[in-house]
Amino acid sequence: MRIFVAGATGAVGRHLVPLLLKAGHEVTGASRTPDGTELVRCMGASAVRVDALDADGLRRAVAEAAPDAVIHQLTDLAGADGRANTRLRREGTRNLVDAARAAGVRRIVAQSVSWAYAPGDGPADESVPLDHAAGPPRASVIDGIRALEETVAELETAVVLRYGILYGPGTWYAPGGAVAAALRGGPAAFLGGVTADDGVSSFVHVADAASAAVAALDWPSGPVNVVDDEPARGREWLPVLAGALGVAAPGPVEGGAGWERGALNSLAVARGWRPDHPTWREGFGRQVV
Repeated sequence: MRIFVAGATGAVGRHLVPLLLKAGHEVTGASRTPDGTELVRCMGASAVRVDALDADGLRRAVAEAAPDAVIHQLTDLAGADGRANTRLRREGTRNLVDAARAAGVRRIVAQSVSWAYAPGDGPADESVPLDHAAGPPRASVIDGIRALEETVAELETAVVLRYGILYGPGTWYAPGGAVAAALRGGPAAFLGGVTADDGVSSFVHVADAASAAVAALDWPSGPVNVVDDEPARGREWLPVLAGALGVAAPGPVEGGAGWERGALNSLAVARGWRPDHPTWREGFGRQVV
């Protein structure tokens, strides 16, 4: 299968492209920088330099690649700018879907998130609605996620991968990353703080996120939670992460937002996906930069 990967040099894309090639696919990886396109070539794939916010350029790039499927791994997280990431979810996704449709592509696999569900009791499965009643600033994030998911659904087959919090190389949770800096006393505005509270999170290692994207090329349309097996409260996972990062953990506190409920991976598992890092308990300590 010919695959066009948008976001080929991101934290997930760097694992995804080699997996696609290993599976026998013909891959074109897109990056907006010269260094990124060189990295794609070094991974063994064809490379194209294009910015997802450049609608005409993206349309040409997808048309030239003539893919059978598109994989959307676009994010703008390096600067911890939520507005930039939301814009990419809206405008970049719009441009990518329009380019795919113009090229006759019928299948897309797209990155979303599993922490956008409405508040409730216990971890959420895919039947739970998104948090449409959220107030600011969360409302803006949810609107961007909804726009992404609705836009990709315009194609005939659209698999939406609702990833847990990504950890591993190239993420905020890796050694030397933003979370380690925050735990050492640096700014944590990107997270609203790093708190060992009762809010529940679900995690997924970037390599497992990538393996799910490969598997999803054969899945039917719809959202699928891609998370590990153990949703956990901040007071449980944060000390383990801090230990793996070699920094002091904050003390436990009470409270947590109603939407911090974690997610279930039952659907993905039923479709044959299993994480190689089934729990953050061991995964945090196995991170490699």
